[in-house]
Amino acid sequence: MQRVVGFLCLFLLAWPAAAVSAQALATWESGSTRVELSRFVDYWQEPAAPADIKTVTALDEANWTRNGSDSVSLGYGSGIFWFRVTLKNTTANQAQTFLEIGYPVLDRIEIYIDPETSGAESLVLGDKQPFSERPIEHRNFVVPLTLAADEPTRVYLRVNTTSSMQVPLILWNQDSFYAAEQSRTMFEGIYYGIVLVMILYNLFVFMAVGERSFLHYVGYITAMPLFLASLHGVAFQYLWPESTWWNDQSIIVFLNLAVLFGGTFSIRFINVTRENHPGFNRWTVAVIMAAGLLAAGGLLVPYRLLILPTILVAFVGCSTMLTLSIIRWRRRDPAARYYTLAWVFMLFGGIVLALSKFTVLPRNLLTENATQVGSALGVILLSLALADRLDREKKRAFRAQQRLLREERKARMAQEKSLQVQREANTLLEERVHARTRDLESLNEQLLELSATDALTGLKNRGHFDRTFQSAVVRAFRYQEPLSLLVLDIDHFKKFNDTYGHLVGDDCLKMVAQCIRRHVTRPQDLAARYGGEEFVVLLPDTPVNGAIRVAERIRSDIEATAFRVSGDVLHLTVSAGVCSVSPEKADATKDIFNWADEALYEAKGQGRNRVVARKGNGQSMVSAVIPV
Repeated sequence: MQRVVGFLCLFLLAWPAAAVSAQALATWESGSTRVELSRFVDYWQEPAAPADIKTVTALDEANWTRNGSDSVSLGYGSGIFWFRVTLKNTTANQAQTFLEIGYPVLDRIEIYIDPETSGAESLVLGDKQPFSERPIEHRNFVVPLTLAADEPTRVYLRVNTTSSMQVPLILWNQDSFYAAEQSRTMFEGIYYGIVLVMILYNLFVFMAVGERSFLHYVGYITAMPLFLASLHGVAFQYLWPESTWWNDQSIIVFLNLAVLFGGTFSIRFINVTRENHPGFNRWTVAVIMAAGLLAAGGLLVPYRLLILPTILVAFVGCSTMLTLSIIRWRRRDPAARYYTLAWVFMLFGGIVLALSKFTVLPRNLLTENATQVGSALGVILLSLALADRLDREKKRAFRAQQRLLREERKARMAQEKSLQVQREANTLLEERVHARTRDLESLNEQLLELSATDALTGLKNRGHFDRTFQSAVVRAFRYQEPLSLLVLDIDHFKKFNDTYGHLVGDDCLKMVAQCIRRHVTRPQDLAARYGGEEFVVLLPDTPVNGAIRVAERIRSDIEATAFRVSGDVLHLTVSAGVCSVSPEKADATKDIFNWADEALYEAKGQGRNRVVARKGNGQSMVSAVIPV
């Protein structure tokens, strides 16, 4: 059956490709940042007998099939495929690029670059290889590729995998790749941060109220991000980089656990009981049991035998839970309001992912990230649904208390007993509400602190500085106090970054931040990272001489601090611009910053590694020149 599906997908994908010219080349031009290569890829299925690179390069052109679509996706099957793409550098210089294969669960990839001229030596990648063997440490497969000036470069790939045969190829300018990777990393961090906060929040609520629905929900929102982390290569990069066997099996285990806990949570939360919905209850329990068996089988049975049943169970389970939520909403179950919207977001991403694996939908940015976006929105909405349920239970308890009060009027003894029950229930409810309130306040304080702190240096970030700076200017204007602003910039930081790499550059930024923090000691003072290698220090109620002394101490400390890189000892320097002024208006922040920035540029122009101060309002520059 797998072979039939594979050949059917191959036929459907190959048919429209015939209209694409086989002579089309992927060109790398001056100013190119990235080139999608899928439309320029040819593929050939290896027969039962293994073929080497010499055999493949000698194949007639008629044996190759042009892909011709926006994604290289040949579905599930047991075949081994060869892919080739020809790249033409039209510039007059060599191009240093990265070739990215954006599907991190491929088992084995053999890459040959210009084998007709450079020989049959290959680079072997894949999730069956330890992560440390990759030339570039990245969750996807990234290969450095040098394109000769005004010459074609041909790349061959032999791909053998038990997962879906998807080989998305992108050619990157190296700087553009790292810039895009920062955005992708930030996206991943936001998603996993949201999930972690929701897990901790719901665990606290479970411990506070003892409601098992929260525990099932925690199981679901723990399994889902672990499944996505395994699928997208994040877990292989950070959690188990040397465990190649578990890297495959974890996808099976966590996806089935997500279905299992999602099913048990649904049954409890929206009351899909044997009394309300006997048929749906039995069906959901059957899906849960199937997911549990597959999750246990993932610890014993190879990935290739379980991936298709797992995707089928996930698809059926997602569809079942979405159907149940709609039915319960139509039955006017209050819990189903948020619940249905949450599953619409969450399950839409899961269904899109499943359809892309069966090649019903193409593999692109939307189909690959729909699960994370939908999952994050769904997690938040389900947390709201649980909070709404607690609120409804509280109201239900209150109404029950009112009924008891009316009944207590009929009998004095019964009234006293009911009043006691009421007091105990109210006390318990108030304790739970206070506990939840404290937990939420603590989480809000943590979130506010995180939002105001630069993650790399530990100093305050630009947003926090802008708000504090505005308040300080208003106060200095109101009380006619002097206000000083220091703008510091690391000298030659771009050259340092290009020479030693971004990771060493990050360590450099941390060292500079530590030196600044040592000399900004007053409670009302503020040190912040303004952006890149630029830092700011705000000194309320500080005249120009005091500001210069602080700037000079920071500059001297940084210059004297040894910075070790690969056995070498380096010394960094900074230039500082100082502006000290008593503001003449409450909205003088822009002028004060511009004056400090001008002083910084004056320091740069005078040779760097020095402090230049300005009093503002067009007054003369006061320079503290420090020999380099």
